[in-house]
Amino acid sequence: VLAGAGITAEGAVNSTTINGDIGTFLTTSITGLGNVVLNGVNHAGDGVTQGAKTDLGTAYTDAAGRTPTTTYGPIYDLGGQTLTSGVYNDPSSFGITGTLTLDGQNNPDAVWIFQAGSTLITAAGAPGSPGSSIVLINGAQACHVFWQVGSSATIGTYSDFVGTILAWEDITLDPYATANGRVLAGADLTSGAADLKGYNTITVPTCIPEASSFWPGAFCASIFAWQGLVVWRRKAARS
Repeated sequence: VLAGAGITAEGAVNSTTINGDIGTFLTTSITGLGNVVLNGVNHAGDGVTQGAKTDLGTAYTDAAGRTPTTTYGPIYDLGGQTLTSGVYNDPSSFGITGTLTLDGQNNPDAVWIFQAGSTLITAAGAPGSPGSSIVLINGAQACHVFWQVGSSATIGTYSDFVGTILAWEDITLDPYATANGRVLAGADLTSGAADLKGYNTITVPTCIPEASSFWPGAFCASIFAWQGLVVWRRKAARS
């Protein structure tokens, strides 16, 4: 979890689990840390976090500049679709209601980039019935899924989310929302709060196996220097 305007963890003591590191800069306040089981390092506003924020800005710009392979109409809901690797653009906003399936087609290096001009909002659900979920099949990996969001992202209650969120402004995880990925707010480098509403689980993804060629023509995920910050190793378009 990375922010620019502070991190807030609501809910009860130890109700949220973060399997990864956290940090925030320019505003270094972290509220409700006692509500978090942190299986990682709190870098607060240290030099590692400051470097991570710079790299987030670089990564955001790179992702936003990728040429779309598919462009949707305004406020498009991705629920119910099965998508292979590519760059998916909506000049307005993306929503997810129901299940979005990402098909790796047995290629462990398959990469998805979603470009939302404004917001990303996933539907809320109920216990045992997530309103939105992302399912990976045929070798698709969470570490290769990226969401570039032009303003703010809201992951709804009981959502099962996958991928790294690169948000220009804020990111909110509503109660019981989970993320197999990274929550990176404030790509503008000055603002962007991360608000965890409670009973959330966030797990930084690991690529298995590690791609020896950094995914041909794609970017290398290294979000935060200590786990590899989102720095694009290669600029070339995917073949």
